Amino acid sequence: MNVDSDAASDEEVQEEADASDDDDEMDLANFKASSSATIQKKKRKKGIIYISNIPRHMNVTRLREILGECGKIGRVYLQPEKQSSDRAKKNKRKRYNIHFTEGWVEFESKRVAKQIVPLLNNKQISTRKSSQFYDSLWSMKYLPRFKWVHLTERMNYEQAVHKQRLQTEVSQARKETTFFQNNLDKSEYLKKQAKKAKKLDQNRTFFM
Repeated sequence: MNVDSDAASDEEVQEEADASDDDDEMDLANFKASSSATIQKKKRKKGIIYISNIPRHMNVTRLREILGECGKIGRVYLQPEKQSSDRAKKNKRKRYNIHFTEGWVEFESKRVAKQIVPLLNNKQISTRKSSQFYDSLWSMKYLPRFKWVHLTERMNYEQAVHKQRLQTEVSQARKETTFFQNNLDKSEYLKKQAKKAKKLDQNRTFFM
């Protein structure tokens, strides 16, 4: 019997079993504990999750604190709620009143991003009754083949559309103002002409 061959075979079986264990779904507690210990030497691909419902009082800092327990987070973007101009001016002085409607979170590890969604989706954001998020649930989805540049392109496109819409509205307002001013000038001119004509008629009547 070849002892070295049997030992090598046992090591290969053990390696396959360990690899299989790594792929099994873990509960949230084990996931948090092991996420930092699973860093490999090769460069990891980043993963992005989409959060479709952001509760009141949630902001980038708090989101990082909560999700940062599950893995290292890169960039975060939260979409502010669209507001009227008056309300926006008021909230500009009170930044904490801004409400966000949706968000994107980039994890440094694609594996972490993929595993965190089934663990947290439709679960309470916080289990502490004193927390502001006790009655709020996570609503998230992993975005395969989605990169941060795609989000940047979308935001640039929306900004361009918004800018174009503003320019169209300003142009329309200028046209309406010019049209009104022209009509006003024309009306004043016609009034003056009518006044002159009336005066001429009066003078003619006087000399007849």
